[in-house]
Amino acid sequence: MTGGLTYRDSGVDLDAARETKARLAALVSGTRTDAVSSDFGSFGGRFRATAGRELVASADGVGTKLKVAFLADRHDTVGADLVNHCVNDILVEGATPLIFMDYVACGTLDPDTVIEVVGGLSEACKSNGCALLGGETAEMPDFYAPGEYDLAGFVVGEVAYPTVGERGFLPGDRLIGLASSGFHTNGYSFLRELFFNRLGLAVTDDFPGLQASVADVLLRPHRAYLPSLASSLEAERIQGLAHITGGGIPGNLDRVLSPTVDAVVRVDAWELPTEFSVVARESAADPAELFQTFNMGVGMIAIVRPDEAQTVIDEVVASGCDAFDCGELVVGNGQVRLEGL
Repeated sequence: MTGGLTYRDSGVDLDAARETKARLAALVSGTRTDAVSSDFGSFGGRFRATAGRELVASADGVGTKLKVAFLADRHDTVGADLVNHCVNDILVEGATPLIFMDYVACGTLDPDTVIEVVGGLSEACKSNGCALLGGETAEMPDFYAPGEYDLAGFVVGEVAYPTVGERGFLPGDRLIGLASSGFHTNGYSFLRELFFNRLGLAVTDDFPGLQASVADVLLRPHRAYLPSLASSLEAERIQGLAHITGGGIPGNLDRVLSPTVDAVVRVDAWELPTEFSVVARESAADPAELFQTFNMGVGMIAIVRPDEAQTVIDEVVASGCDAFDCGELVVGNGQVRLEGL
């Protein structure tokens, strides 16, 4: 007579889940801040918010960049991607992060993979000064392909720079571009089609024109802009911010404009990074298509008064991130115009 059905028989390994939870404890505890009032493993994370401050929340994922991580069997960078993307999103609202929570779902739980993912999450949380308050790891047999998983993140912050977006935009205000670290987390369906299907490259092959592998370039972490903008924000030099993600510059800068101005972006104001030049050449895509799909080397745009522009550039560059004047606001109705394509 065979034994009774167990959860393991159906594809869920509770022992692996317990092992993973035990190993996660150290990673999560390492991000703890003084405002955290709950212990790891509690049903809900508790955080003492500052009275009278406005909270800002955001949620996001990593998209099909995960497919590259699966091919390369490299999982630490996607965790950093997730945190940095969410932190940048709330930074646009003038908020700095307080807490972060993650959701990892897989078909069969591999403790080493989950630890690698959350290791990247925890390091990025520490770099951004927020607590990894908790999360959920879900094992769902037959729902995901072997070796694959999904990843989502949720950030809560509080408004630290209330003047961002509140003082109004004026014709003549300058647009300051902050350099991206690569493709960040957008356009990966396009990139996978181009490099893996049309060009037939593998993740271990050299990336054209760069001394790095395809995996090295495609898995570069999404840059966090809080460290680079903190000085300028503290000094109230920033009128507004736009995080350049899916939709590129045209599809994100317009989200923060007032209805009385247009943004004129000079795309010849910065040198296109090699990886974007390669994509443009090998795909033969229309430039307008590329600028609506990728960040094209600009991961954040700050709107500043003309007399503050050079100071903001200097402060950002001093942080280790390149920055450049890439346009201005003019009288209009909330549109974005790209010049120099």
